[in-house]
Amino acid sequence: MSDILFNHDPYVFSYRVAGILLHGNKILLQKPTNDTGYAIPGGHVEFGETSTDALIREFKEEINADITIGDLKWVAEIFFPWGGKPCHQICLYYKIALKDQSQIPLDGVFIGDERIQGRDFKLAFHWIPIDSLNQVEVYPTNIAELMTRHSESVQHFIYLESE
Repeated sequence: MSDILFNHDPYVFSYRVAGILLHGNKILLQKPTNDTGYAIPGGHVEFGETSTDALIREFKEEINADITIGDLKWVAEIFFPWGGKPCHQICLYYKIALKDQSQIPLDGVFIGDERIQGRDFKLAFHWIPIDSLNQVEVYPTNIAELMTRHSESVQHFIYLESE
């Protein structure tokens, strides 16, 4: 299978899914080990794959964790520079839970694996207190605000990042 991630010069399109995993008052975030910016863990949906199947696959591939999928919380239209090109990303954010809490550390930092466009690299996974989200570099930058909203309906947002 191949990711729904493609170049259409000078643009990039990305279809991503992410899992909001909470433990106590903390949320699990990921970042490349050579970067400072965090994101909610997940990855690209593959052609012919549902968003929920993609999220289950991504958590298994990256941190060897089995998850259950909860409610769809946010639908995002995200515009940001990726490798010097403007990227248009659609991202679905689901609330998730671990099937077995012993599969990953539930505090601190641990390392996982990622593969994008044939390139392998390491991801650092951090448990960040929800009330500290506005003190770290997290993308999209409105995640801290979204985490404080307690809506029963799916929320839509648009995020525009400049170079």
